[in-house]
Amino acid sequence: MKMTFLIPVYNERDSLEPLAERIAEHAAPHEHRILFVDDGSTDGSWEVLCRLHEQRDTVDVIRFRRNSGKSAALAAGFSRADGDYVITMDGDLQDDAKEIPRFLEKLDDGCDVVVGWKQVRNDPWHKTIPSRVYNAWVSRLFGLGLHDVNCGYKGYRIEVVKNVRVYGELHRLIPVLAADLGYSVAEIPVEHHPRRYGKSKYGIERFSRGALDVLSVYFLSRYRHTPGHFFGKLGLWAVLLGVLGACAAGVAWAVFGYALPGIVLGVLSAGLFAGGLNVAAVGLAAEHLLRQHPPTDFAPYIKEERHH
Repeated sequence: MKMTFLIPVYNERDSLEPLAERIAEHAAPHEHRILFVDDGSTDGSWEVLCRLHEQRDTVDVIRFRRNSGKSAALAAGFSRADGDYVITMDGDLQDDAKEIPRFLEKLDDGCDVVVGWKQVRNDPWHKTIPSRVYNAWVSRLFGLGLHDVNCGYKGYRIEVVKNVRVYGELHRLIPVLAADLGYSVAEIPVEHHPRRYGKSKYGIERFSRGALDVLSVYFLSRYRHTPGHFFGKLGLWAVLLGVLGACAAGVAWAVFGYALPGIVLGVLSAGLFAGGLNVAAVGLAAEHLLRQHPPTDFAPYIKEERHH
């Protein structure tokens, strides 16, 4: 059995050496490779990674020219991963490497994707509460029954990461994308540690971007082959509301003699409905095209790359 550990890194200098040591300890005796992707760090993380690369023949490193996001880092790593399994971890030491054998056991049992579930999460409330809301929403919307789809600690069969397309903020939804392709998804409870070094990269802006991606994925997974059903429903509701608005305007004119307010209301309603439908149609059509032909060449982001 051979596996690739994929670790996106952004300003985690002090965590990298102990993380590499713990992975090597708990991955033994299996053949493995640790692939760090430096997503534009500015704190000296790259120098630490280069030192690890020189010291350990199991460590390979990629460096982006600038901070490009976790999805880009994962996509670059997925394209270079090899072996039977891929395990992703965060670079902040909050994911415990002692869980590695449990991920491997679940994958050996036949699961295609194994998601870590941080039952006890050691993060501040402003990070845990939005995450719980997000996870509950995604679980209910897609019916996966996962408690922590957003957890970065995951295990995959190699064919999954080669077939799932990751871009934008979709790294949070890889289990959803995999399930949509027919892969089996399971979860295991994992131990989660408080952050020891560096700062959390979480922000409300990332939460909002993730929420928009959930809506996009839901539309594409449900209406990918029948988009006319979705737009047809919107069109029918718009027509119905337009008819009702016209009737209300007619009643206002015939009964009360209020012609001008009814006309203004009807025109404004029609304009809003038409404009909203056009904007939604253009946005979802563009998202559909992007899903079919996502950006897969991340070479422009990479400044330097070292392999054994």
